[in-house]
Amino acid sequence: MALNDILEDARLAGRAIADYGSGLVRPTLRLGVTGLSRSGKTIFITALIHALLHGTRLPVFEALTSGRIARVRLSPQPDAAVPRFEYEKHLRDLVDLRRWPESTRAISEIRVEIDYQTKRGAEKTLALDIVDYPGEWLLDLLLLDKTYEQWSAETIALSKLAPRAVLANQWHIHLKSLEPRASADEQHAIHAAKFFTEYLVACRDERFAMNLLPPGRFLMPGDLAGSPAVTFAPLDLPRGDEAPKGSLWAMMAERFESYRANVVRPFFREHFARLDRQIVLADVLAAINSGPEALSDLEQTLSAIAACFNTGRRTLLSSIFKPRADRILFAATKADHLHHLQHDRLENILSRMVARAAERSELAGAKTDAIAMAAIRATREAVVTRGKEKLPAIVGTPLAGERIGNETFDGTKETAVFPGELPELIEGEDREWKFKGLAASGPDETDFRFLKFRPPLLDAAAGGEPALPHIRLDRALQFLTGDRLE
Repeated sequence: MALNDILEDARLAGRAIADYGSGLVRPTLRLGVTGLSRSGKTIFITALIHALLHGTRLPVFEALTSGRIARVRLSPQPDAAVPRFEYEKHLRDLVDLRRWPESTRAISEIRVEIDYQTKRGAEKTLALDIVDYPGEWLLDLLLLDKTYEQWSAETIALSKLAPRAVLANQWHIHLKSLEPRASADEQHAIHAAKFFTEYLVACRDERFAMNLLPPGRFLMPGDLAGSPAVTFAPLDLPRGDEAPKGSLWAMMAERFESYRANVVRPFFREHFARLDRQIVLADVLAAINSGPEALSDLEQTLSAIAACFNTGRRTLLSSIFKPRADRILFAATKADHLHHLQHDRLENILSRMVARAAERSELAGAKTDAIAMAAIRATREAVVTRGKEKLPAIVGTPLAGERIGNETFDGTKETAVFPGELPELIEGEDREWKFKGLAASGPDETDFRFLKFRPPLLDAAAGGEPALPHIRLDRALQFLTGDRLE
């Protein structure tokens, strides 16, 4: 084992021991919330906190329905080095302005303290630390086990598959112009990083809905923008050779190593390795919109995410020396874009992905579940009569600019929409995504386009906070926290 690895393990053990000691004084559950692009992490956290604070109807959340929760309150941010999750601002956006909060761009955290009575009658307090971080950062953990040469080869190979190949065309042209053994040149590195980043951004476009796109800071560099840490790119390298000293290859490899050491490892040590529970949000509907290639990419991404977790049943020694997330919930968001009759199909698609991810990764020791949910329900259900037919529909206010046929919405009027039926999975041994009645399609061919809706218009109860409607938020809460409130 290299000296750096030994030192890193020592840092992890030291942090774990400190957390364990703190937990003896104040029982704490660290819940990680992450997800892929536009999956609704901020919405989920805001809705979860609001539901706990104001006693939203949560029939599956046993500790609340049984009356054992006495009080819930926000506490001061526990980590001075991490920004506080802006709960109040996000709630104003959702309730007062009826607009969705901006996407997660960096890590944040918030503490909720829950006073409760155990099933045996003892009074206790659980500190629930909710950690919000971008899914792109999670996927960066895969880089810890790769060399620059391995990452380059895998990234270039992936970029040659449909639909990425078309999106990578300009980057591939530039890539062919680079000689890895040539002298290191800052301008060559800058231009290579530019073309590579443009390719990653194009893949993330909702028409294609690709998610497997590390390094994550290339898509959201923050204060790293323009620094050498994000000014590198894959090179088409000869196998079995080594980087000549002072070459472009050597410079790129050095920056890749710097990215791993100074960006990825600190995130793993200070945040990810400390999580007790985890929820991973995924926009499965966007992948269905974009076709089988996007679904396959989402499945590969979930497998990659599963591989990131150092999972297993939590024991005393593992709590002290090597913490592990022992419960992982995978959630298909935006279930409110469908009639409830279609929720089982949405959940079935995600469950298939999670099962395959579990086959490829060490998830056997962790308890996992997959659900279809909407942390805040933007629609309600209705029945629409069309001739002699009665069709199950959803009613909501489409965002300004959304369209159905020739009609464009202005964001002010409710409309009833028949969202159609999700395709039914065809069972089979192969790994391809096949559905009954749906041929292979791409982002310009599929008929499963779902409107985007504004947050719902809420009526406050007399003298109280308005309830935020949801779909299965209570089931998520019960899975993630229920056993710790017994």
